[in-house]
Amino acid sequence: MCSYCGCEAIELIGQFMAEHVDIVNATGALRQALRRGDVAVAAAAAGTVAALLHPHTRREEEGLFRVLARTETFGAELAQLRAEHTDLDALLAAVASGELGPIVPFIDRLREHVNREENGLFPAAAIALDGPDWEELAVLTPTSATR
Repeated sequence: MCSYCGCEAIELIGQFMAEHVDIVNATGALRQALRRGDVAVAAAAAGTVAALLHPHTRREEEGLFRVLARTETFGAELAQLRAEHTDLDALLAAVASGELGPIVPFIDRLREHVNREENGLFPAAAIALDGPDWEELAVLTPTSATR
């Protein structure tokens, strides 16, 4: 996880980064279930991850992505990140329905996604947005379900 530029000091970005930590940490149970070949534990762990992931991606998309989408600069990147959210949801749903095969791709893609946001989008947002934008984000972004 990123900590080099200081963007985590912006309250909303700091919340998103803390949620990333919680989500990534929750994937440990998925990996353990895979090692044991335990479909039931994997499905339960997928539910736990989904309970963290879904509110998080909703917060990002309804808040930060919405405001950043107003500029041409972020269009392609936001489209890619939204597509990744959809892909992650599909992989996690497959695990929740009893498949073990999507666990490693889910974890790998999740980590890549988090890296793209924390080392690309979040620092860029910190530079591109100003005070009124952050005030608007505070209103637009749904409250965190996990914090």
